[in-house]
Amino acid sequence: MERLQKVIAQYGYCSRRKAEEFIQQGKVKVNGKVISELGTKVNYEDTIMVEGNVLAKKEEKVYYLLNKPRNVVSTVSDEHGRKTVLDLLDTPIRVYPVGRLDYDTTGVLLLTNDGELTNLLTHPKNHVEKTYIAKIEGIMQKRDLEKLCAGVIIDGKKTSKAQARIKKIDKKKNTSLVEVCIHEGRNHQVKKMFEAIGYSVSKLKREKFSFLTTVGLKSGEYRMLNTKEVKKLYNEVKGN
Repeated sequence: MERLQKVIAQYGYCSRRKAEEFIQQGKVKVNGKVISELGTKVNYEDTIMVEGNVLAKKEEKVYYLLNKPRNVVSTVSDEHGRKTVLDLLDTPIRVYPVGRLDYDTTGVLLLTNDGELTNLLTHPKNHVEKTYIAKIEGIMQKRDLEKLCAGVIIDGKKTSKAQARIKKIDKKKNTSLVEVCIHEGRNHQVKKMFEAIGYSVSKLKREKFSFLTTVGLKSGEYRMLNTKEVKKLYNEVKGN
């Protein structure tokens, strides 16, 4: 027997943490009975219903790497009618993004129906590295770069230590390109980190998610991960 939230995630309905939310909200039934206890264990033979949807047999797990363009939301639907990342994928299988990129942020975004991997990749304890290239207004000073690396206060809490380096400075346009590598995933984190040291981000791209990059993919294009890449992702997060 397995914990209910794990089984829901393995069915590919959502991530394990989202499944826990559904359980606590009373949106999950097992064999017709509402379950609200997170420790509940079930069998795959049990009839599980989430938000009124009966979970079918486990779907084949799929993994897509998308080069997310600007002005696309990283959600499965949008109440304002904006284009979502799912509008860019041609797949009959229900997938969802692993974490989020802001509406105007571009770059590496993983989408899957593998709830277990999603949970592992997004859990703070696993320190999955994410590398960004930020175009900022102003000339980045070395002392400010050191502040960025040491950690800054955003939303009342200090960020973890980061790695950062200046890639390019354009004195004529008064802009800088800065590479930042973090392993947290707080809301609008990179932009807020620069704001905390007095810089405004005009463009932001996620260059890498773990070892994954958008090499070979134009903006809006995607590809499926191969078995070796999926295994490497599991090995990285399970090794933490």
